[in-house]
Amino acid sequence: MKISMQLRPDFTDEDLTFARQLGVDYVSVSTTGGTYDLFATVKARVEAAGLRLANIGNSHVHNMPEVTLNLPGRDEKIGQYKEYLRSLGRLGIDYTTYAHMGNGIWSSARETTRGDASARHVDLDTAHGYWGGEEFVPPLTHGRRYSEDELWDNYTYFIRQVAPVAEEVGVRIGMHPDDPPAIELGGVPRCVLGTYDGYVRALEIADSPNVGVCLCMGTWLEGGDLMGRSVDDAARAFAGLGKLWKVHFRNVSAPLPTFTETFVDDGYADMRTLMRTLVAVDFDGILIADHVPQMVGDGRTAWAYSLGYIKALRDMAVS
Repeated sequence: MKISMQLRPDFTDEDLTFARQLGVDYVSVSTTGGTYDLFATVKARVEAAGLRLANIGNSHVHNMPEVTLNLPGRDEKIGQYKEYLRSLGRLGIDYTTYAHMGNGIWSSARETTRGDASARHVDLDTAHGYWGGEEFVPPLTHGRRYSEDELWDNYTYFIRQVAPVAEEVGVRIGMHPDDPPAIELGGVPRCVLGTYDGYVRALEIADSPNVGVCLCMGTWLEGGDLMGRSVDDAARAFAGLGKLWKVHFRNVSAPLPTFTETFVDDGYADMRTLMRTLVAVDFDGILIADHVPQMVGDGRTAWAYSLGYIKALRDMAVS
């Protein structure tokens, strides 16, 4: 598996040195409205540092309410996404993650986890949605309630346009679960990428060898029983379909309605079992630490802890 470190858009040469010191071979880089020229520059910097670029994102088309909810500008956004795929293809980057939330990632005020480390917290009684600098406030974030049929129609409209482009340029799209998943938030059902059955239907609609799964284990754990299958069973099932392409390896304190993101070894899931599952299914995709709590020291401390623990779990599971 390709254990990878995430880098911010403004990553420095020191960040690349840090990744090498952690012993990872791959990095994943986010950008805001990136262009082909920017992507090419990022790839050149990463490779000059002796690392490989696993994934490069573009937040402008990573999660698009215009597409999910059929808002004004939908076709323009889809056009931008196609161009993004073409840019990745030109650079030989064969994977990207896509999210399909209509009103962002939902969070409450931050809480603390082990050792008073600051961490993302969700209580459905107080949570709001956030994405791209916009806040989505309940009870109805877009002034009305959407039906599940609308959400499925909008997904179908999108995926059947972009999947042929992905196939043409050789880029695989890994679909990320809604965060949090499985329920209606702000009048928007999270039915497409919010449950196991939703994923199965979404893959069937796409009907493409280039559309698969980014399994965010933390998000799946947030949903708990609402997901329809455990995260372990989901990993095995998606791998059996040849669709498990990326894993976000993180833990949370409990399933909905309230949870706190915590250290990889401190949540309610046994991550040792999950790593053994990934090894058992011969997972060879990208694996990242994700949403790590803020530890004492600079921002690198928690990433070092998480990635070190993940590498140790991987070594344990393959021995």
